[in-house]
Amino acid sequence: MSGAASLQCMNLWKVYGANADLALRASDHGDAAATAAELRRQGLVVAVCDVSLAVEPGETFVIMGLSGSGKSTVVRCLSRLIEPTAGDIRFDGADLRSLGEAQLVELRRHRMGMVFQHFGLFPHMTVMQNVAYPLRVQGIPPAEREKRAAEMIDLVGLTGREASFPRELSGGMQQRVGIARSLAVKPGIWFLDEPFSALDPLIRRQMQDEFLRLQGVMKKTIVFITHDFLEALRLASRIAVMRDGQIVQVGTPSELVLRPADAYVAAFTRDVPRDKIVTAGAIMEPAGANLSAEFAVAASAVIETVIPLLVGRARPLAVLGEGDQIIGQISVERLLAALAQRT
Repeated sequence: MSGAASLQCMNLWKVYGANADLALRASDHGDAAATAAELRRQGLVVAVCDVSLAVEPGETFVIMGLSGSGKSTVVRCLSRLIEPTAGDIRFDGADLRSLGEAQLVELRRHRMGMVFQHFGLFPHMTVMQNVAYPLRVQGIPPAEREKRAAEMIDLVGLTGREASFPRELSGGMQQRVGIARSLAVKPGIWFLDEPFSALDPLIRRQMQDEFLRLQGVMKKTIVFITHDFLEALRLASRIAVMRDGQIVQVGTPSELVLRPADAYVAAFTRDVPRDKIVTAGAIMEPAGANLSAEFAVAASAVIETVIPLLVGRARPLAVLGEGDQIIGQISVERLLAALAQRT
């Protein structure tokens, strides 16, 4: 069902100002920070600075950072809504920057889904018409597009609201319509730029739950932008943390919490409830002798669920990987060290 795609960018730059491309080539010192400093001295705005990343098929890759860090500019460059100043972008192995305007429009219509902070629904259209709109643009016959739109409406839990107009829906419902519309084209990759940040906290939590449910069903390749670290930890397979247009660190939620690259990343992770984020696989030790799969936890289990299993137990627990093979162990000492930030 997913049709998931891969996405990769190498040495991506976005510089604003007169003759930015020429200035970038002339200022290239072979060091991104020095080059960016030189460009800024010339009065240019460096929004994205030498970013390289790879998003694997079916993963939720979150890009996060404070306002002005460059995260939204990156995702717009990846979809070429903004033209990069330099760098390569590969979508399922194809060179995205070599595509002409017509080819790019077709790619967006058929292979990319996009959801933004502001829902962008057509106020004069019903829920059904909004969701079916990209299919109409594709030229899909009415009966087929209504059938697919109805499937997406059901998927996001809005069955019965097909004839409603956006003004008749809550903010959370409107965002569900936007999600259904973006999924109607069966995209290979799904871009979401702070899709829940305009919602009230309770609705936002509900939409995160809905997002996790949908991803569990669809296994889409997702690039998700947020400034909320707890949201990133909850949703991500991996996270890229950005500052001043550059990527500071890429890692799993456990890796960022346990081994922050610098004080900037550590500041984000300081108040994170480690027992709800860090997994058994992230803190396990090499497997010892005489471990039993009968007393074991999955590598993906968060340590909140491991603690009760270790209470009153002298021997380590086995950690199981794929195929229920023992790949490591966790002792009480190891678990306490992780909770005390001494891994």
